[in-house]
Amino acid sequence: MTRQADGDEDFGFLYPFLYSEESDVDAVLDEVRQSTVAKAREITSLRSTVLERDGTRLLECSHRMAERFTAGGRLLAFGNGGSSTDSQDLARAFLSPEGGQRPLPAFGLTNDVAVLTALCNDIGFDVIFSRQISAFARDQDIAVGLSTSGNSANLLRAFDTATARGLLTVGIAGYDGGKMAELDTLDYLFVVPSSSVHRIQEAQTTIYHALWELTLEALEREPGYPAKRSEAGS
Repeated sequence: MTRQADGDEDFGFLYPFLYSEESDVDAVLDEVRQSTVAKAREITSLRSTVLERDGTRLLECSHRMAERFTAGGRLLAFGNGGSSTDSQDLARAFLSPEGGQRPLPAFGLTNDVAVLTALCNDIGFDVIFSRQISAFARDQDIAVGLSTSGNSANLLRAFDTATARGLLTVGIAGYDGGKMAELDTLDYLFVVPSSSVHRIQEAQTTIYHALWELTLEALEREPGYPAKRSEAGS
């Protein structure tokens, strides 16, 4: 059975069992199964590594985030490309949680296309997050930036601005942390030690959902938080 078509040769190295000249269906399915199992084991191992290394810091970070929310703070999330999508999901988890959980004020800084394109066109791509933070962030807010490489210049600039304005800063990166690991302006950095972008993003999703759950638990123990929420909404 012929699998390779014109233009498909670029993908053959990724999925050789789909693009071989002759293939047996059962053999293909077995290779797919083995590939799926291997990837599942890899991400499970990565999550265990992150938990073992950063579990205590995740808990500490969530408590500091709870303190910020109690003081009226908001969460500002940002990233590029796939990390932009993840940052929007992070903001959604806090702002519009499932299962009747408490909503918390959170915003994705890539949500407004008009703002992003204006900043890119008029000033430059490097300022798309720092300018927004400079414009409306308050000192009790939280800045969370996601990057697979840890090298995104606009994230580095955003963290500098956030720290200067007194925000709690949280970075989530992959590989070895990249340039984010060299910053003095990050209160917390959580690194997924992998060179696979797919596995990095899967583990990063686990990290920020864990932060969300831990923050909600910490808020239950924060004195005065329900009252402050009630006053803010009255």
